[in-house]
Amino acid sequence: MKAVFGLGNPGLEHALSRHNVGFQAIDLYRRVHCPRRKGTIAAHSLIYRTEEILLVKPLTYVNESGQAVRAVLDRFNVALADSLVVYDDLDLPLGTMRVLAAGGAGSHNGMRSVLAAVGSEGIPRLRVGIGTESRPDEETSYVLGRFALAEWERLLPVLESAVEAIETFSTSDITAVMNRFNRRGSSIAEGGDTAII
Repeated sequence: MKAVFGLGNPGLEHALSRHNVGFQAIDLYRRVHCPRRKGTIAAHSLIYRTEEILLVKPLTYVNESGQAVRAVLDRFNVALADSLVVYDDLDLPLGTMRVLAAGGAGSHNGMRSVLAAVGSEGIPRLRVGIGTESRPDEETSYVLGRFALAEWERLLPVLESAVEAIETFSTSDITAVMNRFNRRGSSIAEGGDTAII
């Protein structure tokens, strides 16, 4: 069994915020691949289970995501290598994404919580860019804010590509996902298959 964790904040007030890109990717995957699948609440998370993967939306709020990730890994005996964390990333431009097998948390507090909880940087992740040309002065307000219509038009192809990456991960290892979705020089927002920075 594999697990895909989409990071975000629970509650309708956060549903369309930049910080909820992980939730949005999980929800789009469900609509495309398992629209009738019922979710259950367990291990501090809302979990949708398919034959291949657990689709996990932690209910702990972003900054405490590690608590839910650790609980799901333990409860369902999922290895780190069989886990994928999907989250928003200010360090990547909007309209791009990057798949990595391991690494640090960057400026993302939720990912920092995950790495602390699992005790390793060796957990695969899919970073979805929400950054702008100039770094916002008030980052918290920015990530908790909602996308403008023009931003949604750039984000949607990335979320669609993220859904494909999740589907690939469900039957392959992270190396196969990186090889397919980290093709250097392509840009989703400009009509390419994927994007990499």
